[in-house]
Amino acid sequence: MKTIPIPDHSPDPTNVVLGLMRIGSLDDDAIRELYRTAREAGINAFDHADIYGAERHQCEARFGDALKLDDDERERIVIQSKVGIRHPYFDFSKAHILRSVDESLQALRTDYLDVLLLHRPDTLMEPEEVAEAFDELEADGKVRTFGVSNHTPLQVELLKTAVRQPLAYNQVQLSITHSPLIAQGVAANMAGLDQSVDRDNGLLEYSRINRMTLQAWSPFQKGFFDGVFLGDREHYGELNDLIDELAAKYEVTPTGIAVAWITRHPANMQVVLGTTNPGRVRESAAGSEVPLTREEWYRLFIAGGHTVP
Repeated sequence: MKTIPIPDHSPDPTNVVLGLMRIGSLDDDAIRELYRTAREAGINAFDHADIYGAERHQCEARFGDALKLDDDERERIVIQSKVGIRHPYFDFSKAHILRSVDESLQALRTDYLDVLLLHRPDTLMEPEEVAEAFDELEADGKVRTFGVSNHTPLQVELLKTAVRQPLAYNQVQLSITHSPLIAQGVAANMAGLDQSVDRDNGLLEYSRINRMTLQAWSPFQKGFFDGVFLGDREHYGELNDLIDELAAKYEVTPTGIAVAWITRHPANMQVVLGTTNPGRVRESAAGSEVPLTREEWYRLFIAGGHTVP
């Protein structure tokens, strides 16, 4: 499986990440099977957040309690978590960041996070407070690498006025059918075309220039939690026909092709899965290195509803 080289980051994370936001109701055996399947498929990166579950830190605690990772296995994997959402508001205060990370570590039964992401932009953020929290977490060995989620380039730049650690990641929504991140730049400056509206201030290009790894969440969603496009022939018949054609060619499932469309991009993105189905994990991992041609990638893009002028 392909990995993403991150400076001062060991081990290199795989370009397919198992997201664990839905494991709160699973029993220990099901969580262990899901984890074992991911590891056997080559996945070494696991995504959490403090808000995942019916209560704060529930999914982190289910992961920690079910797996009880020994030191050797812990060193072989990448665990990331996110902080900042406190429904119905966001909170990047130093006190909240530090408290929530401590709670995450306790729930996960680990001494450190490989990656900590700021979950959703907090418009009341004070960059200096975030910087103080990051410095303390790094000095105490509690967090090794930092990043953001759902942030624009200028929001990242604002953080960088005070934060001294490299911001290595930005986790954002992306799929074949939900890709304004990519689609706007393909059809820029076309009056009257909704695709030409800039919704993220050049985030894709900014991330490539600044060597920030984009992590794609909801890689199979039609839109914002509108259901999956895979198998939806009523709305995406042409796309599913093409996906089936390419799946047969590359000897993977349609899930693998949906993953491959993202991992094929030269920005070297990661795909964050949200499934609790071990079979879907295997199918997704198989798309890690599928070498879609340029023509195939654009055919999928067009069939997903986008314009190539």
